[in-house]
Amino acid sequence: MVEKCGSDVGGETMVVVAPTAGDHPHQLGLGGGVRVVDGPAPPVDLLEVVGETGKQAATPRVLVEGFAVLEPPVDAAAAAERADDVAALLAAFGNHLHERTAHHLGYPYNLDFDFSVLAQFQNFSINNLGDPFIESNYGVHSRQFEVAVLDWFARLWDLQQDEYWGYITNCGTEGNLHGLLVGRELFPDGIIYASHESHYSIFKAARMYRVECVKIDTLVSGEMNCADFKSKLLQNPGKPAIVNVNIGTTVKGAIDDLDRIIRTLEKCGLKDRFYIHCDGALAGLMMPFIKQAPKVTFKKPIGSVSVSGHKFIGCPVPCGIVITRLEHVKVLSTDIEYLSSRDATIMGSRNGHAPMFLWYTLNKKGYKGIRKEVQKCLRNAHYLTNCLKEMGVSASLNALSNTVVFERPRDEAFVHKWQLACEGSIAHVVVMPNVSIEKLDGFVEELVAKRSSWHEGKEFRAPCVAKDIGAENCLCGQHNKKSRIGQGFQRIG
Repeated sequence: MVEKCGSDVGGETMVVVAPTAGDHPHQLGLGGGVRVVDGPAPPVDLLEVVGETGKQAATPRVLVEGFAVLEPPVDAAAAAERADDVAALLAAFGNHLHERTAHHLGYPYNLDFDFSVLAQFQNFSINNLGDPFIESNYGVHSRQFEVAVLDWFARLWDLQQDEYWGYITNCGTEGNLHGLLVGRELFPDGIIYASHESHYSIFKAARMYRVECVKIDTLVSGEMNCADFKSKLLQNPGKPAIVNVNIGTTVKGAIDDLDRIIRTLEKCGLKDRFYIHCDGALAGLMMPFIKQAPKVTFKKPIGSVSVSGHKFIGCPVPCGIVITRLEHVKVLSTDIEYLSSRDATIMGSRNGHAPMFLWYTLNKKGYKGIRKEVQKCLRNAHYLTNCLKEMGVSASLNALSNTVVFERPRDEAFVHKWQLACEGSIAHVVVMPNVSIEKLDGFVEELVAKRSSWHEGKEFRAPCVAKDIGAENCLCGQHNKKSRIGQGFQRIG
């Protein structure tokens, strides 16, 4: 059952689908925001936007019915009732987050963490504003934790304490923005080179800094095509190169060939006239723990590396780490009298709790614990790939990657339920430390069952995704004559 609300969005009528009591937080009106209509709980959405004919709105706005910010009641009884409503809403929202976490597969976040031991510090406004290595007049900070974490990452990438500078960022994008900014400051007339499959923040940085950006073609794996890279470099012989190297692309988890990129730059006459930033958002923390992986190290002529802290490590708040050479950061560093410190960061105030989360996890897991989790993710990613192919679903997995790419499901409700990341005709699952074999089994079983229903009454033809994942991984009729839709699901060891 549904109840229409009074407001419209873009000519579309807003509809609230109400669940049974206790399932979702939007059933709580908090002062008459939304009336609850009895009915079964929807499997995915808290609120659904549909048109008069049931067609989904093109750009629905997040609904806030039941969550509006209201003035506290003056009457004591009303205030008590409001407090009860707020408590119930928060409890219901907690249940919602548990459900969403249970069906999270498409984005590279490690959701397996417990920082209850650090809860006591939530009562403090911990702010690491300014340079992490120089204390400011603001004393409520966690620089001790931050610098210890930075030292750990510097060692991981072969830089001594007196050779590096870095800081804990608010996200991976900030690390990319900082790395490319250093490159731009060192080479003001440089051109940014990045593959088409680079993270969108790379192109955002080029727009923000008003730097020319040349996009490089990729191989079917998602890796930078160095032949095209060489061709583009030779078209701009007088310009320094600021190169973004992907240590795991966003969609396919591909790793650009750092050594070949360096050789290409030198062969094109750009020795000492290039800057390399390595975007290692997810895989940058995995590669050091895989024996056969290409080494990302400052012993090579790279300028900076950034990773996300909330991805492979796992953290309740977005954060990241960026490390660069100390000699490079001097082009950005300025004295800030107000802080009684220096600053070369992108942001001003910085979350002081994030360094404590990262410090706690690194101490708890250590190198051995992280290596074990990396091996688990790679093993489970191979398991998922094999399961999908066994069921007739086209799928691919790059070497040294935990990102499984497969044909895009035709049911957007299924995509939304499992929070799959999609691009064109493909989708992916990122197998993180919190993703178990049991969860993967459930996902494949539901996918196969849904896939059958999408073609009910019609002859099934597997879609061709050869251009996206390679002919050898495509199970369409043209590339695999034996392709048939799975009739059931069996776990394979």
